[in-house]
Amino acid sequence: MVEYLPCTLALPAGAQAHPGGWYLLTVRPAAVQAVPDRLYLQVEDAGPPCAHEACVVLPQAGPDGCARALVRLRMDTQVLRLGGLHCGAEPVPVTVRLRRVGKLRALAAMLALVWTRATPRAALGLLAQALWRMLRGGLRAGGDAAYARYRALLGDGGGEYAGWVLRQALAPEAQPAALQARLAALPHRPRVSLVLPVHAPPERWLRACLDSVLAQVYPQWELCIADDASPTPRTREVLAEYQRRDGRIRVVTRPSNGHIAAASNSALALATGDWVALLDHDDMLAPQALLAMVEAAQAHPQWRLLYSDEDKVDADGRRFDPYFKPDFNYPLLLGQNCICHLGMYAADLLREVGGFQPGVDGSQDWDLALRCVERLQPAQIGHVPQVLYHWRAIPGSTATAAAAKDYATAAAQRAVQAHLDRTGQAARATVAAPGRIRVHRALPVPPPRVSLIVPTRDRVDLLRTCLHGLLERTDYPAMDVLVVDNQSRQPETHAYLETVARDPRVRVLRFDAPFNYSAINNAAARQAQGDVLGLINNDIEVLDAHWLREMVAEAVVPQVGAVGALLLYPDMRIQHAGVILGIGGVAGHPWCGMPRDSDGQMGRLRQVQALSAVTGACLLLRRAVFDAVGGLDEALPVAFNDVDLCLRIRAAGYRNVWTPHAVLVHNESATRGYDTTAEKHARLLREAAFMQARWGAELLSDPAYNPNLDLDGNHFGLAAAPRERARGGHG
Repeated sequence: MVEYLPCTLALPAGAQAHPGGWYLLTVRPAAVQAVPDRLYLQVEDAGPPCAHEACVVLPQAGPDGCARALVRLRMDTQVLRLGGLHCGAEPVPVTVRLRRVGKLRALAAMLALVWTRATPRAALGLLAQALWRMLRGGLRAGGDAAYARYRALLGDGGGEYAGWVLRQALAPEAQPAALQARLAALPHRPRVSLVLPVHAPPERWLRACLDSVLAQVYPQWELCIADDASPTPRTREVLAEYQRRDGRIRVVTRPSNGHIAAASNSALALATGDWVALLDHDDMLAPQALLAMVEAAQAHPQWRLLYSDEDKVDADGRRFDPYFKPDFNYPLLLGQNCICHLGMYAADLLREVGGFQPGVDGSQDWDLALRCVERLQPAQIGHVPQVLYHWRAIPGSTATAAAAKDYATAAAQRAVQAHLDRTGQAARATVAAPGRIRVHRALPVPPPRVSLIVPTRDRVDLLRTCLHGLLERTDYPAMDVLVVDNQSRQPETHAYLETVARDPRVRVLRFDAPFNYSAINNAAARQAQGDVLGLINNDIEVLDAHWLREMVAEAVVPQVGAVGALLLYPDMRIQHAGVILGIGGVAGHPWCGMPRDSDGQMGRLRQVQALSAVTGACLLLRRAVFDAVGGLDEALPVAFNDVDLCLRIRAAGYRNVWTPHAVLVHNESATRGYDTTAEKHARLLREAAFMQARWGAELLSDPAYNPNLDLDGNHFGLAAAPRERARGGHG
């Protein structure tokens, strides 16, 4: 049948959906020259969101302009939409044929397409992989393997993120008419001054940068360029050309090279806008970048500094390596420049701090952010969770590898240390890795007394290991341990408790009631003598002598509430690296099961950071904080009591912190067991309902977890359906 792209494919006669299964799709344009550079098929079915299945990028068309593809529908599908990238304004007439085929015919089609469009060797590799998986897991497993390999070779060569980028480009809110409607809805249009220092960039990338500014949907901008004495006249010629093309472009040429901080100040001196945004000379803005930033600033008039998400773009224009950032996260900012691109600052704020600081070239934007943060409250710093900035990744650039410019990391260390000194923090900044800084906080003198609370019931083997680690392997001078015996029955447990109680650092308390984690710890806290309390499971094992020093140094920071540690399974895989809200409906551990040496998203597994919650298996906090929020809620006897405590601490104005520098082993639920019985499962559901009733929408909007990321099992993976804020909502 003849259709016009983009189009919705007709359902089979008399059917209400396209049946699930394998299909051969053929798309033949009326004229070869009219074929789009890439076709896509949007799939809408009734199943749970699945990013990889929702938008299928088809193989490139052949020399005759005909695009042929094999497509799998995972279930009955109500809507199939066919479209093409860069079709132009006019509809493209095409002949479309969609034919259902069986499994063997589907495999043959995949082999034929890979043989002709890739290589015979690739086709044979696909066949071998499919047969191997079929032998091990059956026909379905073989089909899954073949289809995944086929799509990797011919369809989704750009990987998962390329498909995600395409889906966002096709979203209704990203269409030109929708962008113009958003522009028209702005109550006013402040001027945004883009500050662009330039020094001899390749002409290709400079033009791409300047063109991305000219393509902005939001028109009230000025581009303030400082040429830092580029040695080649061609740079000045290109800048003069663009200045003639658009009167909003202003250029100053510096008489001598002063490096990036000085050049940025020269560009900043040209700025007349209400806002100032920072741009590098080989990077690009998304077309809607300034519109989205201005929308967010007007929706949150208290904001004076805001930043967006970002990704990288290579020499071929391929976008990759996105950074979906958390909302403002002060501890993380000390370890990495998580504001960076695209940063937009109130112009008067930049004047207050005196612009860019000399001596930190290469990290001048990180230093600027730190000096601005010193003058702001956290509520004045906003995050726009949309990818609005494309960081050029070419050989020798920081985007390719931070080690390519090691002077920038050295400058970052100086910037962070200067910030710590200015703000009176007793801490030392050192280089942890290229682009990453570690802050070593000093303990007060004398260090505060810490009372560690260890609930237990029998399992003396675990308790003995735990207490040996706390008492003999922990390097901390002012510590006592409260062991709370919750109805132990075994004689060897009673004998061990009697023995360990002779240690003057240990007190054994009795809790003769059914297990209630919250009540046990509350009772012990009332008898604790320490200024800092530690909640420690009896299945914790100490690995490093300095773990408690690390946690206490974070816990005594006045703005900090709860502090959590990196916990490992006995096989050294990650068990706990913080808690993310919304996973599983309430909260969960996102990195569970990953190797210990994993970096995590943009190195976050190696960085101290603020999180909404940490596990009660190893949690420290000041007694004053614990008392201020009323301790643990005894209505939550088993599950989520630690999450609830952390959320109440956060609501009281503190930030909760997780550190990867305190590492312990956790034999999870070894004493109490898992919630596998019907009774325990029912209790878990009751406690989950309690949390949802108390915290509601907060469970779906964790500030430490970007709304573009998945809550349904692929933690820190891409969400099939980004949540409202990622689509431009400002709730």
